[in-house]
Amino acid sequence: MSTASSNKNPFENIPSIKAKTLRINLNPNIYGTFAEIGAGQETARQFFRAGGASGTIAKAMSAYDKSFSDAIYGVEDDGRYVTQARLKRMLAHEMQLVEERIGRENNPDYLFFSFANTVATIDFSKRYKGHGWIGIRFQLDPKQKEYDEIVLHIRFKQTEARLQQETLGTLGVNLIYGAFFKNHKPKKLLKYLYDHIDKDTIEIDMVNFTGPHFKDVDNRLMSLQLIRNDMTDAVMFGPDGNNLLPASVLYKKNILALRGSFRPVTKVNMDMFQKSYDIFIREQTVEYENTIVVFEITLSNLKASGEIDERDFMDRAELLSSLGHTVLISKFQEYYKLVEYFNNYTKAKIGLTMGVNNLVDVFDEKYYRHLSGGILEAFGKLFFKDLKVYLYPMKDAATGQIMTSNNVKVHPRMKELYKFFKYNGKVMDIIDYDPDIMHIFSRDVLKRITNGEDGWEEMLPEGISEMIKEKQLFAKKQLAPKEKA
Repeated sequence: MSTASSNKNPFENIPSIKAKTLRINLNPNIYGTFAEIGAGQETARQFFRAGGASGTIAKAMSAYDKSFSDAIYGVEDDGRYVTQARLKRMLAHEMQLVEERIGRENNPDYLFFSFANTVATIDFSKRYKGHGWIGIRFQLDPKQKEYDEIVLHIRFKQTEARLQQETLGTLGVNLIYGAFFKNHKPKKLLKYLYDHIDKDTIEIDMVNFTGPHFKDVDNRLMSLQLIRNDMTDAVMFGPDGNNLLPASVLYKKNILALRGSFRPVTKVNMDMFQKSYDIFIREQTVEYENTIVVFEITLSNLKASGEIDERDFMDRAELLSSLGHTVLISKFQEYYKLVEYFNNYTKAKIGLTMGVNNLVDVFDEKYYRHLSGGILEAFGKLFFKDLKVYLYPMKDAATGQIMTSNNVKVHPRMKELYKFFKYNGKVMDIIDYDPDIMHIFSRDVLKRITNGEDGWEEMLPEGISEMIKEKQLFAKKQLAPKEKA
């Protein structure tokens, strides 16, 4: 490879930040306000520097003092300032002021917008790198009554406040530009957020699109894009289909996680969940009110058939959401990475529900060859502090024997290590399982569904088979979801 090609600018064919701001500034109809708290007025500054900002910016402000901020936007119930609720208040308040103060009679073609961010940059001791919320509320039609909105959460990775501020300003420009000129392609809009930004400088771990122009956008698919684009390691969404911020949901919680393909979710999956939850909730240090259950699917699991099939992903998500569960999609193929991720947000008890096959894989050395400390390093992270594995038994197809923690077959070299964790109470058998459903496997159910066979309905939780038939989920010929590209 030549030196010239190896030094090629990856953003060479992408409009510069100045070009983006100028395109907005020179548009006679785009008009709104900037409210930025916590890292300077970095986004507004880009528009001022480009020239022609008087045609775009009605007002730019920062309310750094908490008393001033509360007087303008009100007091949050939790007393915090770097939150989604705070950002939403800022967007609503500023848009209301635009509507009140800019008359429509003289400006019938104006497309109003309010841009806001509330962030905390790296602290003085450099222990916390910082995070923040960024959003835009905007019109694409001057007669539009209900506004469109894009909200995202970021995590800073840089170790200098000045660099974080500059990155934030660039991201803000990309978001505003995308909102007005790339709104018809929300997936690409997400990619464009990193224009002129290195991916190792900032993480986007949550995004939500709302409003009339995004009515066909499923935010769960947008979550999937964040992981596919290497913008984050894990995303989460709730039963309503809206994306959640994992850090907020998991913060200081007791966490019970169940990993699976859920393709589709079966009676076995639900028995594993319910029986392990019953044990988990009775643990001495676990409080019912402070407990979250997470159904987790790894990215590698989504790629089980090759490339990620978005329709297949949505089918799984649809079923889990209908059962009222919170879903986490992650890049963590190894369990210890998942536990490490949880430990970033909580020091409370963590439980992992898994089948015998999964436990055998956990004790397979091949998954840890990339670690300098090998399997011992991984286990130091996996069984860190208060973690426990709840083991669901498996029936050996050849012998009919029920496999539990007492007779599971791990590699001979791993036997003593396994015994150590077993006898120290880190692995607990689920003993009140339902023996009548142990023959059920998701892959067999899926095969019957796609082949149009009978007899799979009773293998699934109540109401799930009806939903699969009604919505033609997991059909052999997958149709592309009705999403904008």
